[in-house]
Amino acid sequence: MKEYASDKIRNVAVLSHDGAGKTAVVESLLLACGAVSGVGTGKDNKHIMDFEPEEIKRNVTIQLGIAPCEWQGYKLNFLDTPGYSEFCGEVRAALRASDGILLVVSAESGVEMDTERAWDYGIELQLPRMVYVNKMDAEHADFFGCLEKMRAVFGKSIMPLQIPIGEGNDFRGIIDVCKMIAWEWKNGKAEEIKVPPEYMAKAREVREMCMEAAAEGDDELLEKYLDGQELTLEELRQGLRQGMLTGRVCPVMCGSATYHIGTTELLGRIIRYMPDASQKVMMGTDKKTGDPVMMYPNKPFTGFVFKTLIDPFAGKLSYLRIFSGELKDGDKLYNVTQDKEEKPGKLLTLVGKEQVPVEKATAGDIVVIPKLSNARTGDTFATAEAPVEYDPIRFPQPLHTVALVPEKKGEEEKLTNALNRIGEEDPTCQVTKDTEGHQVLLRCMGDVHLDHIMNKMERKYGVKAIQQELYIPYRETIRGTVTVEGKHKKQSGGHGQFGHVFLQIEPLTNGEEFEFVDAIFGGAVPRQYIPAVEKGVRETLAKGLLAGYPMINVKVTLTDGSYHPVDSSEMAFKVAAAQALKKGVPDAKPAILEPIYNVDVVVPEEFMGDVMGDFSGRRGRILGMEHHRNRNGIIVVKAQVPLAEMSGYVTVLRSMTQGKGTFNMTFCAYEEVPKKTMDEIIEKAATESEE
Repeated sequence: MKEYASDKIRNVAVLSHDGAGKTAVVESLLLACGAVSGVGTGKDNKHIMDFEPEEIKRNVTIQLGIAPCEWQGYKLNFLDTPGYSEFCGEVRAALRASDGILLVVSAESGVEMDTERAWDYGIELQLPRMVYVNKMDAEHADFFGCLEKMRAVFGKSIMPLQIPIGEGNDFRGIIDVCKMIAWEWKNGKAEEIKVPPEYMAKAREVREMCMEAAAEGDDELLEKYLDGQELTLEELRQGLRQGMLTGRVCPVMCGSATYHIGTTELLGRIIRYMPDASQKVMMGTDKKTGDPVMMYPNKPFTGFVFKTLIDPFAGKLSYLRIFSGELKDGDKLYNVTQDKEEKPGKLLTLVGKEQVPVEKATAGDIVVIPKLSNARTGDTFATAEAPVEYDPIRFPQPLHTVALVPEKKGEEEKLTNALNRIGEEDPTCQVTKDTEGHQVLLRCMGDVHLDHIMNKMERKYGVKAIQQELYIPYRETIRGTVTVEGKHKKQSGGHGQFGHVFLQIEPLTNGEEFEFVDAIFGGAVPRQYIPAVEKGVRETLAKGLLAGYPMINVKVTLTDGSYHPVDSSEMAFKVAAAQALKKGVPDAKPAILEPIYNVDVVVPEEFMGDVMGDFSGRRGRILGMEHHRNRNGIIVVKAQVPLAEMSGYVTVLRSMTQGKGTFNMTFCAYEEVPKKTMDEIIEKAATESEE
């Protein structure tokens, strides 16, 4: 593959809802360019881009793939992304490396949940969007119905540049409304024909819409259009391109990836309308001064790692988008993020899993670099002389938490290492150790994502894991005040033990978890033993006195006591304090507290009642509802819910809202559990203690 200047490069992220045929579209484009000699179909599970065992098994895309190809003097880097929402982290990574979005929509299904999510990504990141309506050959294909749905959801920016000749089994060609010519496919080959008479009126109507859209962004074109003059083909294209770059126009094409209809025409529109890489300007931070700096393609080298792939045998592969300058095979790389210099392996590009060596890459291009031992997703590479750093990718926060233990004893470290390696590839897979509950916690995007992680862990790292019940960090407290005596006296020959204290135990209401007060007068307890009393209190409260959970919001005052000049010791007073607490707490109205979280659920308005009803069954409190500030018809339900009731909520919410609901949760406070729940927690703790 030859070298290309930045203005000859197009970086396009291909997004869709699961099942719209996105990977088939990418592979059809590769075939049209001659980048591959043949492609499979969804039925035979032989996609070039979906080569991981899990992808073949499920017949879905799970990780982003790079698909570079050459067409008429241009290089196009397609980034094939997963369509299933639980793998949206891969989509976010691909968008950082892209300059535009190709949104694939099924002619049968039209706009679906992840179609809307992909569109929102484009708005959020200000990326131009283009639509390819795939599966025009499908039985229930409906191009104009699909178009109507898109306009209803996305607005009048939706602008068809083509209309189909026939639909379903009758689909046989497309009409280019800008040039007013048509192509008909016979025996797999396209033949240029005149626009069929029965389609002429519709083609002219759509062309008129295109002219109006093209004219809107340019005063000269608008004046010409309003004067009743027809725009030339070049003026039409110029206006549409400008409209697409500003987000005012979203061109729509159509075809069939299965029969490779419309893919070469799509390539031409991508080159004509998508932004070229020479226009990309990135905002970075000068690591030396901390000042913001604008990075243009002609500035010194900078590159950003947007994806990491780890193979136990082949090692680490770092996917790098070059934003400025150039990179040659053999160049040393300075990792600005980690302040380390690295010597990379050979520069590569990938087509699926096939590695193709590259000698040099310029600003705008994407390369894969092996053996960057320190590099991680989100790292910026630059020159030591001009150390510019880019902001990391904003990955979605994982909300599905599970506790894992290895199936085989003794493989705890192996399990943690495997999860950490997977987390390095996939930032939406986060691993932590809960020291209180003594659990390895995995946070991910949902059940499907979890299943993929477990399978990958077994396949690549040889470790199986099973789920444990998630530890809930309950707390214990008291609601009453008592004064209690604690005496530790032991005499068994020789040096004895003696410690004697009076403690006042009361609730603490100032927001602090613990307070110890020394109220001794007259030396009833010598000064050197008072720290031991406090230590005995702290250690006893930390272990809990009801169900083994730490006791908080407690004030303990040492009011009196006595000592023995020979037998008293720090240990004796520590034990005496512990005995006093164990004796006094049962009379101080003990209670168990549970963590309460603020939960904000973002859902279409029609699901609001279901969400609120579900929270009632989870002992939740509804705080209110409000309209989403950026999206019509979307409601934010605000509630407070016990953490113990939120296990698996991400799966329930998706099922309840047809996959359209999202949520976030943050810790709010600890609150007392109901009496019945408290008894159950204590009983469970006693059973586990016996076991």
